[in-house]
Amino acid sequence: RLGVLSAAHAAYVIYTSGSTGTPKGVVVTHAGLRNLARAQIDRFGVRADSRVLQFASLGFDAAVSELCMALLSGGTLILATADELPPRVSLDAALRASHATHVTVPPSVLAAEDSLPDALETLVVAGEACPTGLVDRWSSGRRMVNAYGPTETTVCAAMSEPLAPGRDIVPLGRPMANTRAFVLDEFLLPVPPGVTGELYVTGAGLARGYLARAALSAQRFVACPFGAGERMYRTGDVARWTDEGELVFVGRADDQIKVRGHRIEPGEIEAVLAAHPDVAQAVVVARRDGPDDAHRLIAYVVTGNGALPGTSDPHGEPGTGTSGAPGLPAYVRDRLPEYMVPTAFVPLERLPLTPNGKVDRAALPAPDFAGRVTGRAPRTATERTLCELFAEVLGLERVGVGDSFFELGGDSIMSMQLASRARRAGLLLTSRQVFEEKTPERLAEVAETAEPETVPDDIGVGAVPWTPVMHALGERATSPGFAQWVVVGAPAGLGLDVLATGLAAVLDTHDMLRARTVPGEPTLVVAEPGSVDATMLVTRVDATAAAAETLDEIAAGAAQEAAQRLDPSAGTLARAVWVDAGPGRTGRLILVVHHLVVDGVSWRVLVPDLRAACEAAAAGRTPRLEPVGTSFRRWAELLAAQAVDERRVAEAEDWLALLGEKQQIVTTRQLDPAVDTVRTLRHRSWTVPPEHAATLVGRTPAAYHCGVDDVLLAALAGAVGHWRQGTASGLLVDIESHGRQPLDGVDLLRTVGWFTSVRPVRLAVTGVDLDGAMAGGRAAGTLVKAVKEQARAVPGDGLGHELLRHLNPATRTGFEAAPAAQIGFNYLGRFAVGGGRAAGPPGPWEMAGDTAIGGSVDPDMPATHALDAGAVVRDTAEGPELTITLSWASRLLEEADADRLGRTWLDMLAGLADHTADPTAGGHTPSDFHLLNLAQHQIEELEAGFAGEKP
Repeated sequence: RLGVLSAAHAAYVIYTSGSTGTPKGVVVTHAGLRNLARAQIDRFGVRADSRVLQFASLGFDAAVSELCMALLSGGTLILATADELPPRVSLDAALRASHATHVTVPPSVLAAEDSLPDALETLVVAGEACPTGLVDRWSSGRRMVNAYGPTETTVCAAMSEPLAPGRDIVPLGRPMANTRAFVLDEFLLPVPPGVTGELYVTGAGLARGYLARAALSAQRFVACPFGAGERMYRTGDVARWTDEGELVFVGRADDQIKVRGHRIEPGEIEAVLAAHPDVAQAVVVARRDGPDDAHRLIAYVVTGNGALPGTSDPHGEPGTGTSGAPGLPAYVRDRLPEYMVPTAFVPLERLPLTPNGKVDRAALPAPDFAGRVTGRAPRTATERTLCELFAEVLGLERVGVGDSFFELGGDSIMSMQLASRARRAGLLLTSRQVFEEKTPERLAEVAETAEPETVPDDIGVGAVPWTPVMHALGERATSPGFAQWVVVGAPAGLGLDVLATGLAAVLDTHDMLRARTVPGEPTLVVAEPGSVDATMLVTRVDATAAAAETLDEIAAGAAQEAAQRLDPSAGTLARAVWVDAGPGRTGRLILVVHHLVVDGVSWRVLVPDLRAACEAAAAGRTPRLEPVGTSFRRWAELLAAQAVDERRVAEAEDWLALLGEKQQIVTTRQLDPAVDTVRTLRHRSWTVPPEHAATLVGRTPAAYHCGVDDVLLAALAGAVGHWRQGTASGLLVDIESHGRQPLDGVDLLRTVGWFTSVRPVRLAVTGVDLDGAMAGGRAAGTLVKAVKEQARAVPGDGLGHELLRHLNPATRTGFEAAPAAQIGFNYLGRFAVGGGRAAGPPGPWEMAGDTAIGGSVDPDMPATHALDAGAVVRDTAEGPELTITLSWASRLLEEADADRLGRTWLDMLAGLADHTADPTAGGHTPSDFHLLNLAQHQIEELEAGFAGEKP
């Protein structure tokens, strides 16, 4: 037995002959894979007299393809040694020596060849995107096939028909036998032909997951919304369908890089480079060769003479290539927007390859920008200033007066930085002038003088006005125990010195972690970087004698204790605790931050930053973290300005009308802040059955073109309507969201703070057959559509309610007098369950504990609603786990009432899941068509007219 495939029941057996061990035959015991292998053999045209060169190592899944190709057809499998294969010898030499008729290689190996033997009948390319130039060169006179298949889908998921020269694209082809492929958008909805989306694959060859990596398995192997109980693999590849039903590879979703604010697919640039007649191969990467450097796009090209097309000097001005085409930089600028033009073009004789024959991107050389600097010194003070600014922005020691900004590595976004710094130095320049004049010498001729700027536009230090969510809780938000925390695995031997250095870097980078409250005033004051002593904020808990299974319990207690030691008035808003499990053992690391300056989204920034800073400190380097875009202080000031803007004030009447309507009553008694506190709240949770959960978070949102939160909210509204029968016009619900709305071009990607916002919505379900919805009938779909539309029917972008209620003195009184929602709803989102909960203890820096984010509140803090409903999805190795939770004020609601509501919510979700299985389930609503004014009945008439048509 040679090995076991990664699919659920797949196995293959190689039979050998006697003492020689020569392969004589193969048996594939999994029927689905047997059909898959047969389809592959038919496509490759393998016969009994065929000779298949084993190019892939036996540790690589592609070896299965070559084994089956030969041995299932009665052909000959040629096992060559490492010295008989590329890169030790050319592919041409390897094929001639083995007399091979069939071979499978990566395109990078093929691109390095000058010739191939005529005896080669079938050439399969796989493992990388194949350029059209290789097809033009090698497909004539032989069968050439492009094969696609991640290792997780056992060799081949899709395969093209035999390729011919002259094609504009090289397709991945169609899915193989017993394999299905889906191109989906971010909501897991299929996209039409020509539209790009992420590629998902399912079928007989799908792996079970990654050994002992439950969190990663749950992230990549997800529930399939198009087949009951099935899973699909999220490939990370971006693809599109052609009108002929073929897949076309576009790029990698996780290779999608962000350079100076622009999201870029390197594959798009590589395609333009490869189309130049003088370029044989091209690779584009984003490099940052120093800790302070910005990412730059670098193009590596293989040409015939080792120089850039158009010049024998790689650093010279582009002219015309040997083919008569324009020089490469000019060629690219004519075809791509400026932000996609590489900063540097590096010519290579050949691309470095890994042992598997793929491009070794780590071995690509750094461009020598310093080598392009001339020696000419500045003659005037203006030239001297500009030379210094060039060097500062570009990260060079010196720049000559005649050096081009762009030849030295600058780009369009960096040109704006140069213009900004020039203004602070007393010179008026525009980024367009930088682009046109390029050199310090020529820019000095057009620069005008200005008063130097001493204060940047966006400073996070100083007074920060309270945001609406802070005003909503008032002084209650400043209590010491109001905190959140995250627990991760701590590297063995972490050390308090390393932790203190790492925490200091995080505190200096994220302004709000250095804030303090001002007693009696709705203001926070942020101190200067370096003002907080991190060594006073880190502690060690000795757990060297503790059993591994008790570490999470120890961490939970340490987190609670650290939270109580926070002091907002003294500026102590963060603490870190190292639970030391001893030498060679992964302990626990707890980062606790006061909720006043952090929210759920902020942890996605803080944890990676703390890790990067600690790893740098452990390696003896000074931690340097990515800069923050818009400061929280600037965001708070923008909200205050928005609150008094006349366009926001114009929303007040609509908001008050929404609040003032008669509402369905959950309880006749009102909240008393002195009595109904957190201490008096009761909680109850229910877990949705797995078969329903997979549908509700996958197929139901896809069918109704909405989010998981819409599905949960619809079921909640239906449950409340069924629980509290009445004639009221609607149920008023406060919906909590992350609050990071895009205002005035702000960049909040790395901003840490408490952004949470709440907006009220009115949900009327009186016209829906709720019993029918709970039974899984068509009324379930009617319920989802109605609630989806009502949740979107708020004035403006939904942010105005809090701005006008808390930040505008002229409108505040009217909002305070308006009715308040008795129910709050919060969908926490989806979290991958880490290794400590599914496959043994967590590794260093992996999430640990029972919850993704822990938290505590002051038990005397007043309750905000009579009833709060929440939901969270945890992606496990067995599929999504959906949990719903109710929290209620025990004085206002009986436990039996809350339990009945929770069970009704659960039953309503079951009805929605059952209804989704109906082929007629689903459909659009008016909010799906932003440019059209359609009523629901008109949409349904259109959908009925297209029923049965291929989407």
